[in-house]
Amino acid sequence: MLDYFCIFTKSGALLWALSLTTVKGEPVNALIRECLLEERTGDTTFSYTSPSGAAYNLKWALNNALGIVFVAVYQKALKLAYVDELLGKVNASFSPRYQPAKFSYADFEPTFKRLLRESEERADQRARSCKVRPCLQAAFQSERTDGDEDEADSKIRASDMATSQTDATDLTGQSEESEGHLSNGFDAALLSKRLAKRGGPGAKAAKRAELRDAPKPKGKAAAKPKVARTWNDPSGEPRVDAAALDFTEDKPSDVESETVADFSKLSLIDVAEEVVFDDVEEEATGASGAAKKPAATGFLSSLVRSMGVSVAGTSSLTREDIASARTALKTKLMERNVAEEIAEKVCESVAAGLEGRRLGSFTRVSTVVREAVEAALTRILTPKRSIDVLRGVREAKARRRGDRARGRPYTIVFVGVNGVGKSTNLAKVAYWLRQNGASVMIAACDTFRSGAVEQLKTHCARLGVPLFERGYEKDPAKVAAEAAKAAARAGTDVLLVDTAGRMQDNEPLMRALSNLISLNAPDLVLFVGEALVGNDAVDQLTKFNRRLADLSPGPNPHLIDGIVLTKFDTIDDKVGAALSMVYTSGAPIVFVGCGQTYVDLKRLHVKSIVAALLK
Repeated sequence: MLDYFCIFTKSGALLWALSLTTVKGEPVNALIRECLLEERTGDTTFSYTSPSGAAYNLKWALNNALGIVFVAVYQKALKLAYVDELLGKVNASFSPRYQPAKFSYADFEPTFKRLLRESEERADQRARSCKVRPCLQAAFQSERTDGDEDEADSKIRASDMATSQTDATDLTGQSEESEGHLSNGFDAALLSKRLAKRGGPGAKAAKRAELRDAPKPKGKAAAKPKVARTWNDPSGEPRVDAAALDFTEDKPSDVESETVADFSKLSLIDVAEEVVFDDVEEEATGASGAAKKPAATGFLSSLVRSMGVSVAGTSSLTREDIASARTALKTKLMERNVAEEIAEKVCESVAAGLEGRRLGSFTRVSTVVREAVEAALTRILTPKRSIDVLRGVREAKARRRGDRARGRPYTIVFVGVNGVGKSTNLAKVAYWLRQNGASVMIAACDTFRSGAVEQLKTHCARLGVPLFERGYEKDPAKVAAEAAKAAARAGTDVLLVDTAGRMQDNEPLMRALSNLISLNAPDLVLFVGEALVGNDAVDQLTKFNRRLADLSPGPNPHLIDGIVLTKFDTIDDKVGAALSMVYTSGAPIVFVGCGQTYVDLKRLHVKSIVAALLK
């Protein structure tokens, strides 16, 4: 049974609604916030769970020509087969009544109830016909005659006889072949090779015999016997100098003293970036009316040409008009390293937004397509949540001045898989924070990877920031808690927590990470990911968020707040990982790593990413 149905404009004006039963929560608002505004209109169903636990499914239809949205809400446990048909009928019936200046359509209720009743009756008829058809087939099979059964049995017996004759012929051929071998006598070399291949009791002896009979190479020196390493004298005194093997001593080296960070260089985060768009659409003719030679144009121009629609002021666009452009858009996104699943959803969303749209007079198709594609990608990449790290640091300092006993530093936890550059980009963030006047402490909570603490010691020596570490094989959650207390006592503004790299399927390490976040309640959890990944970006972010939610010991798990995209300088225009990560998690990209020095960290420029995707 349907619970709720509503009709509203894309600008947010409610035109008509009918509540058939009480709906808990705000499912329609969740649909608008998480699906329609997130460029996910290509999906067919949206699931919503209210705070009270009631689960609903929502389906919708778009009328792009009028800018109207039709939404049906029903319980998730029900499988209503008529919802899509009902949405189409309501769309066809309501559209002629719509007037842009009218916002009340109370007279539409009888029409809707009639359409709902017709859709339910037709769905019941289809369900009954599906139940009757298997019964008829069973009855038809039970009416087989005995003659048919005898005929089938005779066919089976004939096939069995033919099979037995074939097997006998094969056995005869094999026996004749074996007799031929026996008449010629045994070949010892051949038997030993076969034994070696088969394995078993005689395999090792055969291999030894083969090696013994093999000719030995000449002119090569005999191999020296392996000398066992002696670690201790018979007296018990170590022969190897322990100091020579100790690489963890705090010895200031000339390299470190020469490579102290130069804070006079401004971080790229605070440098304005200029974006140059080279995909400018060429006009077909010049000012004199003569045709120009087509220049090398970008992807959008070729996409427009592939649509096969070039007249101005045509009727509304159809799926057939958009099909070729949709395929070209998906191919281009995948070439830019966008995950296939994400590329398919984005293309379907763009197609759904273009279908039914009317082109006014003197309106070029290229303009409509360009606006639709760029608007869709811009909406996806634009952060829905503003993450201002410096403002958060200032607020934490103000709270600490007001209540020093309860004051704590602004805490950022860096998480991610192995080898993506968490420690390096953590050091870049520390450099940027120090440039902006914030005091920083780094907590070495990667107690698993060998050399992780020494790597952070090097960064801290160059940046002039304290390092809190407890060595290896310690509980990272407790190390982070002790670091937070030490930073609060020292009056430090920001605590940066480095964690061990872990794969998203490693449950013990993911449980430890979830425990660290739950115990310390950081202000920000940043996922560090490579810009080089494609389809794996979706899997990493999805499973990281799922594991943090499922393995959290508390009722309110802290999920990923933002993304740090590393190795951005190595991918040229293959920036699709940014689109895949943002679309999958909904978290914004806070920083982008673009080099090997401390200043090579910048903010994501949405327009530059869109330009690179459609270049």
